[in-house]
Amino acid sequence: MTESPEITDPTTGELQLDDRASLQRVAGLSTELTDVTEVEYRQLRLERVVLVGVWTSGTAAEAQASMSELAALAETAGSQVLEAVIQRRGKPDSATYLGSGKAAELREIVLASGADTVICDGELTPAQLTALEKVVKVKVIDRTALILDIFAQHATSREGKAQVSLAQMEYMLPRLRGWGESMSRQAGGRAGSNGGVGLRGPGETKIETDRRRIRERMAKLRKEIRGMKTARTVKRAARRRGGVPALTVVGYTNAGKSSLVNAMTGSGVLVQDALFATLDPTTRRATLADGHEVVFTDTVGFVRHLPTQLVEAFRSTLEEAVNADLLIHVVDGSDAFPGKQISAVRQVLGEVFAEDGIDAPPPELLVINKIDAVDAATLTALRGEYRDAVFVSARTGEGIAELFERVTEFVERGDVEAVLAVPFDRGEVIARLHQSAHVLGTEHTADGTRIRVRMPAALAGEFTDLVVGGAASLG
Repeated sequence: MTESPEITDPTTGELQLDDRASLQRVAGLSTELTDVTEVEYRQLRLERVVLVGVWTSGTAAEAQASMSELAALAETAGSQVLEAVIQRRGKPDSATYLGSGKAAELREIVLASGADTVICDGELTPAQLTALEKVVKVKVIDRTALILDIFAQHATSREGKAQVSLAQMEYMLPRLRGWGESMSRQAGGRAGSNGGVGLRGPGETKIETDRRRIRERMAKLRKEIRGMKTARTVKRAARRRGGVPALTVVGYTNAGKSSLVNAMTGSGVLVQDALFATLDPTTRRATLADGHEVVFTDTVGFVRHLPTQLVEAFRSTLEEAVNADLLIHVVDGSDAFPGKQISAVRQVLGEVFAEDGIDAPPPELLVINKIDAVDAATLTALRGEYRDAVFVSARTGEGIAELFERVTEFVERGDVEAVLAVPFDRGEVIARLHQSAHVLGTEHTADGTRIRVRMPAALAGEFTDLVVGGAASLG
């Protein structure tokens, strides 16, 4: 591995972090439900919130961990968490998510704490959302809406913003509503047109107009995203032609994926102690100790109960995992339930692979990160449970050398060693081999150059006409 250069100038990641820090929530605004439009409703700031969860299965510790994650999501969105309420019941209430007694108790908590928003740890139906808002009389959002809000804040690229907008619209469409009469007013007669015979009548209501416009906007966004996918596919194909192995870093949100990419490449990818800090896939090159070039791709993090809309919208991001040569699955070793993180990530990836008809997904290298924040007893237990994993700390650098060794072993597994006879008029081949292969020896002859190289099998396939011997798999 080449030594990482010292970074003195502000990196893209540092500049993005400064931008995020400058976006502060405005405190003190009243958000009592009034006769507002849907657009105005969606623009209301999340401020002082009360968290609500329904504990249907699992242990008390798991229920507490789920609420802690919801609190972290709320804080990432810029909210101040005031209270948290958990109700133990077999399944969420079909009417108000909580039972009627607990909903009334929640209203008292909202009044006592001065909260302006209630966040539920689950996806609420439109009916549940409306019914619970009528009881607590402040804005109610669910886990899906909260994650979408975070994604909307963190998206930076044109593609990321388009994907978030599409996901938000898919979520909003069945939940579109208003309060008072703002969304049921009709724009008929002269209000809806220039008037005249055949043009007068009840016309569309405001909510029908909004739904139609959202559907039109969604169709336009899907078309744009398809175009962006083509550009990404072209770039990926160019890397494939170069024979550069693609290593995609996946894992739970805030597991330290970006920090690990920075530690292995010396780059300045945005790092932030927040959920979903990375939305846009970032690709960085690195050179292994044996001279191999590889590319690391940092991807969006996963979370338990990741909204279906986001899985669909971020298909192009997830394609980096589908087309990877190796998945580097990063796990937060300091989390109370790392096994739950692993299951959540593998579940989403399994769905993506199934939709693409992939029976044999890419091989996976499990990396337990943040071992500097784990006590000795827990670390020993983790090493016993995940024997094939690599244990690292992206912050201190511990274990990074071993991780590079494991990556090198994988990359070399598919290499072949061959001797090529390259004529003088094929000088571009020599340049290509020096760039993408590991040159073991060179001999100049009267007819050209005999060069012995170790290279990826995909690259060797391009030069079969020049091979004169020595080809053997090294795997």
